Amino acid sequence: MTTPATQSAHDVYQKLAALNITLPPLALPAGAYVPFVQTGKLVFSSGHIAKKDGKVWAGQLGKNLTTEDGKAAARLVAIDLMGTLHAALASRGKTLNDVIRIVKLMSLVNSTADFTEQHLVTNGASELFGEVFGATVGAHARSAFGVAQIPMGACVEIEMIAEIG
Repeated sequence: MTTPATQSAHDVYQKLAALNITLPPLALPAGAYVPFVQTGKLVFSSGHIAKKDGKVWAGQLGKNLTTEDGKAAARLVAIDLMGTLHAALASRGKTLNDVIRIVKLMSLVNSTADFTEQHLVTNGASELFGEVFGATVGAHARSAFGVAQIPMGACVEIEMIAEIG
């Protein structure tokens, strides 16, 4: 919920509801790490892998998944990232409306050596952040890499840095 101090003309939770998006609960790490770290005004998320119907969305772009599949997977990862960011902020009495900027995304795309559309796959996350947070707050720097494999065979993994007010 927003407070008078955090409420703005663009309410992130109203936008999520309009898009029929429900944020997932904070996921437990699959290894020896934490899901996020905050230092100063920055929140760094650990990498989040693509999941479909509650299971790892496995596959390789250019082999058994299309660019559109990858874009859909990246969009789902963005929803998970927002869930983690929401949990990080809630633990400090803040909300997603306190996000000043989505600073950076780093996207890893499980792809064949000749697949060259990692940037288009990553648009699935970038476009959703722009839609939810608005053109200024949601606009971010990013990197998109093709990699030979991602843990558990996932097709996409994305990490995020966000600045909080």
